Amino acid sequence: MENRNSQAVRGDQAARLRIGLTYLWRHGRLPDLSNPTLFTELVQLRKLRDRNPRMPAMADKVAAKALVASQLGRDWIIPMLWSGDELPANSPWDRPVVVKSRHGCNQNAFVRAGASDWRQAMAASARWMRRDYGWWLDEWLYSQIPRGLLIEPMIGSGEDLPLDYKIFVFGGRATHVQVHIDREHRHRWILHDRDWRPLANDASAVRQPAALSDMLSAAETLAEGFDFVRVDFYQPERQPLFGEISFYPGSGLDPFDPPTLDAEMGELWLRAAARPIADRPSAGRIGRRAAFECDAIAVLR
Repeated sequence: MENRNSQAVRGDQAARLRIGLTYLWRHGRLPDLSNPTLFTELVQLRKLRDRNPRMPAMADKVAAKALVASQLGRDWIIPMLWSGDELPANSPWDRPVVVKSRHGCNQNAFVRAGASDWRQAMAASARWMRRDYGWWLDEWLYSQIPRGLLIEPMIGSGEDLPLDYKIFVFGGRATHVQVHIDREHRHRWILHDRDWRPLANDASAVRQPAALSDMLSAAETLAEGFDFVRVDFYQPERQPLFGEISFYPGSGLDPFDPPTLDAEMGELWLRAAARPIADRPSAGRIGRRAAFECDAIAVLR
């Protein structure tokens, strides 16, 4: 009977093969996992090696609400109307709502009006509950989150989805903001630096959010103790609202525009991993400062 060490080695080899093939499929080349320099390669390394126990709790869409409220305040939280394992047979709300899985990403069902929307949400949520999210991409942390569902009020107009501001934080400093537009129909995104300069040559203009400075500061607060994390927000009205925390943006499979950003952001990640936590910038005026253990990427380097 083979011992646990040999089983772990075989499992690691299988994961490396899966990760290599999916990366090849999306980027047209194999990732360098022995000496990664690109952002997308470092995401693959995190999937293979980083087992930081803080990550599942921060990515859990139910548990994260309490964590974010304690650090930023309850005004930053989208209220949770319901949570459980199986949706009620009929919607008890007469307003537009969003049904989400607590244990995955991009698992949302929008219920605007009528029994038809609710039936579709019931069918989708039942599929989410039947399987672990992320196993096919080796995204470990999602296997550590209890399967479950939650319902939130739909923010914004109830018709069009609000803009989604995804803030990249390296070593405690927010450096880039990726704004996602028209997520339900012609989904596209534009990457900006922290001063709201678009980084793609042909990027269309998107108005800078009024609360950009507050969102950058809030992201830095929530990202403390990690070499890299992405923190998402909305601003449908004056008060920004927390969306989610991501440790594997796009599973490291989305190409950058321009492609040179992959290396530039990889350098930011590696530089953050090499810095002692005491040397990293403290969070902004929002929230409380806390010191946490270093990300596993730093240990690997």
